[in-house]
Amino acid sequence: MGKTKGFTFRKIFPSPHKPSLTRSRPFKAYSFVPFSPLAMLDPTILTLGGIVLGIAIIERILERWGVIDLVDQFAKVMRFILPVTFYSALIYFFATFMF
Repeated sequence: MGKTKGFTFRKIFPSPHKPSLTRSRPFKAYSFVPFSPLAMLDPTILTLGGIVLGIAIIERILERWGVIDLVDQFAKVMRFILPVTFYSALIYFFATFMF
């Protein structure tokens, strides 16, 4: 029978890494992406969005009331106004946003 040998805990597991005494230098991090989500809170864009949302809600209410002919007129007008409003707001946003 072989002789058993005992090991101490310190021999099996090395001691934890000691932090170095030299401190790392702080560095400045710059963002190359100038976009901020807060820029979407522009009052003009919020106003245009609110107007379009209000017209859509009015259209739904009129549809529930059964005034289908008026809803059709709203739909015809909105089919033109929505894309024009969206692209105008997009152009305005990029024209006034400081890059």
